Amino acid sequence: MEARSCREDVGAQLDFVDHARVGETGVASAEAFDLCLGGMSDRLSALRLFARVARKGSFSAAARELGLTQPTASKIIAALEREVGASLLVRTTRAVTLTEVGISYLARIEQAIAELDEADHEARGGGELRGVLRVALTSSIAVREIIPRLPAFASRHPALRIVLLVDDERQNLLEEGIDVSLRLGPLESSSMIARHVGEWPFVVVAAPAYLNAAGHPATPSDLRALSTISHSESPTNLWTFRKGNAVEAIELIPKYVINSNEGCIAAAKAGLGFTYSATLAVRRELEEGCLIRILPEWHIGSLQLNVLFPAGKAVKPAAREFGAFVLGLHL
Repeated sequence: MEARSCREDVGAQLDFVDHARVGETGVASAEAFDLCLGGMSDRLSALRLFARVARKGSFSAAARELGLTQPTASKIIAALEREVGASLLVRTTRAVTLTEVGISYLARIEQAIAELDEADHEARGGGELRGVLRVALTSSIAVREIIPRLPAFASRHPALRIVLLVDDERQNLLEEGIDVSLRLGPLESSSMIARHVGEWPFVVVAAPAYLNAAGHPATPSDLRALSTISHSESPTNLWTFRKGNAVEAIELIPKYVINSNEGCIAAAKAGLGFTYSATLAVRRELEEGCLIRILPEWHIGSLQLNVLFPAGKAVKPAAREFGAFVLGLHL
């Protein structure tokens, strides 16, 4: 009797177990079964790698993310394609893209991986979380709100590896392999799974010493005489102020451009000029008096924060738990 590996029974696409590893009863030995399990694990790792290469559009980027070399990643994907019996990726010198078969295959295996992670979580009684959790968030949310409180979440899930991707620019959740995002601003897609955390008004702020030297503005147009610290490299920034029925829109030319909110706040504290931010990000500075509000009777809008999960794929248990953790902080 020929003992087969997991190829026929569980679809792991492994080679047949050698006859020498089959006992006289015709049952595969423990060593052969261990090889089968090892092959299943390798196949799952290959599928995870394929998903990352597809989303990143790059072998080298996916390899770095998973702690592999680029040649090793290429060999693993080539072996996967041989086992599947189809080309999944188109490789050019400029990019890596999915074939038509690869698009369908990716949709199926991402769902399968998510369901496997969910099954593992439920089998452990829904308590211990394992694997990697990738969280996207802005600099202010990370530094001021999440990282100081992260030990409470991490201590409940010691086997979970947490990756914080801190960037004030919006990230593509699917391409970056992000499990959960703490996104500021309006949602751009209704297909996203979102949980509303809160909303805070924008305020214009500067250091008291700077205003004492440069002058305290009485109207929005007076800001033109001061140094603007902006998040945007645009040559001019249009700021719209409202007070009751009055609306005043002014164009400001940035003196300093810093592409992170924390950098803008630090620059304002240093006395380089004025900036704007949501109260969530500057409430400590306002309480301590190292920054003060400018034109407090005028309003320039508000900023909302949402917990966001990628569309088109199952939410990982760790992402769901982290989302609940953030909502429970009552920011």
